[in-house]
Amino acid sequence: MSKKNSNNSNYIFQGAILASASIIVRMIGLLYRIPLGRIIGDVGNSYYSCAFEVYSLILLISSYSLPLAVSKIVSARIGTGARANIGRILKCALGFGFFVGVIGALVAYFGADFLTGTLLNTPEGAICLRVLAPCILIVAVLGVIRGYFQGLGTMIPTAVSQIIEQIVNAVVAVGAAWVLFDYGKKIDAVLGTDTAAPAYGASGSTLGTTLGALAALLFISFLLMVFLKKEKKRSFKDCPQESYREILVVLVMTILPVILSTAIYNINGIIDQGMFKALMQNSGKEKEEIDVIWGVYSGKYKLLCNVPIALASAMASSTIPNISKMHGNRKAIRRSVGDVIRFTMVISIPCAVGLGVFGKEIIEVLWPGTPEIGAEMMIFGSSAVVFYSLSTLTNGILQGIDRMRLPVIHAAVSLVLHVGLLYVLTAVLKMEGMAIVWSYIFFGIIMCILNNLAIRKHLKYRQEVLRTFIIPIAASAVMGVVSRLLYNVLFTAMGETGIAMLVSLIIAVIVAVVLYFVALLAMRGLKERELRAFPKGHVLVSIAKKLHFKL
Repeated sequence: MSKKNSNNSNYIFQGAILASASIIVRMIGLLYRIPLGRIIGDVGNSYYSCAFEVYSLILLISSYSLPLAVSKIVSARIGTGARANIGRILKCALGFGFFVGVIGALVAYFGADFLTGTLLNTPEGAICLRVLAPCILIVAVLGVIRGYFQGLGTMIPTAVSQIIEQIVNAVVAVGAAWVLFDYGKKIDAVLGTDTAAPAYGASGSTLGTTLGALAALLFISFLLMVFLKKEKKRSFKDCPQESYREILVVLVMTILPVILSTAIYNINGIIDQGMFKALMQNSGKEKEEIDVIWGVYSGKYKLLCNVPIALASAMASSTIPNISKMHGNRKAIRRSVGDVIRFTMVISIPCAVGLGVFGKEIIEVLWPGTPEIGAEMMIFGSSAVVFYSLSTLTNGILQGIDRMRLPVIHAAVSLVLHVGLLYVLTAVLKMEGMAIVWSYIFFGIIMCILNNLAIRKHLKYRQEVLRTFIIPIAASAVMGVVSRLLYNVLFTAMGETGIAMLVSLIIAVIVAVVLYFVALLAMRGLKERELRAFPKGHVLVSIAKKLHFKL
């Protein structure tokens, strides 16, 4: 294998490690949200979502972009032979992260009542936001260290710390939610209300988020200390020493465009919540009914969609430092872009089809008794997985080639169109819950179109279509039809009970995964080099060859 191919495979492999960890994290998140959702209910999910949307926005503005910025700067210095400066970059970034983390935490804690009550019409979310406030500082410092390791070309510390974070989060969230929900019921009994139990229960789940992040920080800080101890013993070639002021300027100039694009990219959740609830109240809907709809959308539909979308975020985290090391080598960049987009589509397209085909059954198995709108959202809204995966990834590609302003502009345009569509669907067409889903998908579509046009223009690049889109779609269609028929046969044969649904679904999903990759290989959708980039890729290649597939 050539050095070029080896480098490409390595960063895809590193991306795959992070992607695998992200999927594991999302699966853990999905699993613990099942009992959590049953404890706090759809109303509690609405309160939780309210606090989390505000928390996420403050995090985005303050420190969310730090891992990306630090990884980009560190990898660029390594690429130019200035490795001696990366220690100063780490110190500067840690100081900056601590400062903005403290500011963000204070805003969240003292502004909780205004942010959740006045802006989002959900005052019950204030207690959740206050519990989340310290997490903003923790995540800021955590993000710097993760970005440092990513810039060095290793995703393992980030991957392991993410898994640790989510495990602690899951255990604490469920336990605390159960205890605090029971406490809230006693308050409701005394006051004659019905909001304290879901509000306190939701705050228990946010406690898990904070303590999970703290556990991850302690773990990765230990790894950092071990690494830095070894790093001191190494000698590096002399290079001009960058001042902390110079590093800070580069850091801020890298962060600002990312903050703007990411904030605009994600602020639609806050706008959607405030706007949707206000429009629904104006139409005469009861507050509890609105909270249920929003709870289903944010706590079930988006939760399921975000599992495969996490793959794109992971691949973007791997792609940005890799592209930064290429120093404008257009040919190498185009090859990397093609590989990472293809890898992402090969995974996200079948995930979208699977969620659409089995949306109703997945919702029913995970959260029995969910209103019918939940199944409708999954069946008709699963395509969001593809559009958000691709838009997230292409954002990272544009940032990697130093076109930092373009994702900002594209996100702003998409947001304006998104808000307009949401208003029409909610206020004019009275589509209620599906209005949120269709406008959510529309935002992703516009981002994909604008980002693709920009990549085509600045890289003189056109994505290969057959193996990237057509073959995965065809293989996914085969998978969807066969697995659906299999499920129907099994479910009917087993007596159409709850257990029958669960067993039939598990078998059908396993068959679907195997069938998809068989169909993909049969249609020559993957080359040997690409297959080897997967975790345990050499095993997959061996199996494919034994089955006489041409790679």
